[in-house]
Amino acid sequence: MTDRSANNHRQEDPSWSRRGFLLSAAALAAVPVLIAADPAVAAEQLPDFPADVALYRSAYRNWVGEITADGLWACAPTDPAQAVAVVNWAWRHGWRVRARGSSHGWSPLTITEGTASDAPVLLVDTASHLTGLSLDSDSAVRAGTGVTLEALLTYLEEHRLGVTAAPAPGDLTLGGALAIDAHGSAVPAEGEQRLPGQTYGSLSNRILSLTAVVWDEDSGAYVLRTYDRDEADAAALLTHLGRALITEVVLRVGANSNLRCVSRTDIPAGELFAAPGSDGRTLASYLEQAGRVEAIWFAFTEFPWLKVWSVEPTKPLTSRRVTSPYNYPFSDNVPTLVADLAGRMVSDAAWYLAPVLGNAQLDAAALGLVATLSADIWGPSKNTLLYIKPTTLRVTANGYAVLTTRDQVQRVVSEFTDHYRERLTAYAALGRFPVNGTVEIRVTGLDDPAEAELDGARAPLLSALRASDAHPEWDTAVWLDILTLPGTPYAEAFLREIELFLLDSHDGTDALTRVEWSKGWAYTDAAVWSDEEVLGTAVPASFGEAAWGQAAGVLDRLDPHGVFGNAFLDRLFD
Repeated sequence: MTDRSANNHRQEDPSWSRRGFLLSAAALAAVPVLIAADPAVAAEQLPDFPADVALYRSAYRNWVGEITADGLWACAPTDPAQAVAVVNWAWRHGWRVRARGSSHGWSPLTITEGTASDAPVLLVDTASHLTGLSLDSDSAVRAGTGVTLEALLTYLEEHRLGVTAAPAPGDLTLGGALAIDAHGSAVPAEGEQRLPGQTYGSLSNRILSLTAVVWDEDSGAYVLRTYDRDEADAAALLTHLGRALITEVVLRVGANSNLRCVSRTDIPAGELFAAPGSDGRTLASYLEQAGRVEAIWFAFTEFPWLKVWSVEPTKPLTSRRVTSPYNYPFSDNVPTLVADLAGRMVSDAAWYLAPVLGNAQLDAAALGLVATLSADIWGPSKNTLLYIKPTTLRVTANGYAVLTTRDQVQRVVSEFTDHYRERLTAYAALGRFPVNGTVEIRVTGLDDPAEAELDGARAPLLSALRASDAHPEWDTAVWLDILTLPGTPYAEAFLREIELFLLDSHDGTDALTRVEWSKGWAYTDAAVWSDEEVLGTAVPASFGEAAWGQAAGVLDRLDPHGVFGNAFLDRLFD
């Protein structure tokens, strides 16, 4: 069937686009399939592989399906000892090991595009067995790195414990989240004091100790070693970007809080993102009141979806009590109109429908909040913090953190949104629509090691929330993401312009831009993770030569044979 006839066929079936999108989302959401390997083939292609570790064949798909690999060899160690045996086999046979959790990421930190099925790359599935949970104390939890965030937070809730903030998707594995300094959205509200065991930084800032598979020179092999947070080498492992294999961590946690989450879609972007000093309902004003905000701004619309969380020990009269997470079904399950529009844009190259899709998404959110009584919800923290399921619309995303002072948050947001709106309008005037998703804005504190409440705790060297040595007054990070459907024409060129604006505007003088590891960055006009200057200069410089060099040196020393790496990581740390 020719491309033209295929398109005609799709147009004849008006349900094709919606059905295709929903089926694709469901397929991508599925737990990775591990197909038992033929023992004879396995013995031939992986000679002397540890006999007690079962081998499989498996595909790899990242969150949006832009990075894929078929038929890779995979295994699922039942305990850390098996993981060590697998790594030593890989080292002796010239293979590389890539830990895989839920594959909920965008960047090529696990697998690079173009990895062939016969490549000497072994996927190590952590989510099957490395999922233990136990309390070390009344303020510390021991967790296997394959456990999902939803399982972890559920376990903590059962013990009246919780976290200040967390990423919205509950399917993330803990190991994957820690590898890229995953975060939520929280700073102290006006008058709020940090509670014991809590942090306003990333999840990596909660680590008290971690157990990793590392090279041991004395024994001439890879071994398990536990690092306490006050050890120098731990600083490189707290956010390791996939250059290490962590099997277990101990995290600092605190008493759980009940959170109220109020959503609204009645504040114009011009007011919410106004210049600093403006009166009205600005993002900074909500930040002062509650400390926990998120703005989701659909492309080509004027009214963002604003979420404001506040700590409320008892249920407010107007709030609806929620006893489970994922309370926005209109977002988790793609509405028919949104799915049909997205499908038509992709299948028929009708990218000019981006403004229609943006308004359809806004309408779905505004109406859905009312229809599901979700505009004002209250309950244990997990139930309002987790709200993204794998069945949501799959889009690609870029991401950056801008380090600044708390009183400059509104300025950073205002300048960014002004530039974004101006460039999007300019592209549209040329008949180009590079963005059809959302802008998402969150605000967090930095990774203050004192919040781990452990004497001598080290700061994560490679966390985007690592404090700046040159500017200790910077205490806040503004997270900026732009989402669009994969394959959208001109997206890379547009996102490159946004990236250069952020890098130039916040170059370390009065604020500092760092990349969000799991998202898209280092754009050229035609590709992502490809700009040599950003990869080789801007990214290392944003952490400082000393910190970047220290991290690279430790990761190399703990893995001198490069077992935990891939072509992209080799290039990044070159």
